[in-house]
Amino acid sequence: MKSIELIFAAILLTLIVCRANADYEAGVNAAFNGDFETAFQEFSIAAETGLDVAQYNLAILYFTGQGVDQDFELAFKWTEAAALQGHINAQFNLGSLYFDGNGIDQSNTHGIDWFESSGKAGHSGAAFALAEMYQKGDRVSKNLVEAHAWAAKAIGNGHEDGLILREQIEEDLNPSQLSQARRLFARWQIEPVSPIDSDQ
Repeated sequence: MKSIELIFAAILLTLIVCRANADYEAGVNAAFNGDFETAFQEFSIAAETGLDVAQYNLAILYFTGQGVDQDFELAFKWTEAAALQGHINAQFNLGSLYFDGNGIDQSNTHGIDWFESSGKAGHSGAAFALAEMYQKGDRVSKNLVEAHAWAAKAIGNGHEDGLILREQIEEDLNPSQLSQARRLFARWQIEPVSPIDSDQ
């Protein structure tokens, strides 16, 4: 009896996932054709099933006010939902929402946390932004070792300006700091990306 229940549960889950993907694809097609009202409807359905990419796109519609009234709190809600599932673009956007205080109380700490999660997972813009922040002491304490490591991560993530930034930072590092930065970057390459707690 248990195996039959498990089979039915698996079939139901498959149908839900297929439906969510179909709704998401319909939303993408609508958005591509400039029909943001339909895109909003389709993304909403798919987002409610837990599809992270639909949650991410729904958040963008709420943030920009395309196809729906602009609502920063709902933009935050859906960005966070996608970010908690590991969607790296949503993690980057969530960090930006925290930095700017859009839909949530402003918090540099949470913004940095989400940029770090996104950057370590492969987002080139997050890694590059962190390198600049640590280089300049913007929103964080100035730390050239961290700046160099994040610039190296930006290069690894494919940011076209990462190499120039890393070279600039390197000019201000002594040999010991450069060694520390390289070790930090190497550690990031082998350690798994830790999920961020939703209760921040």
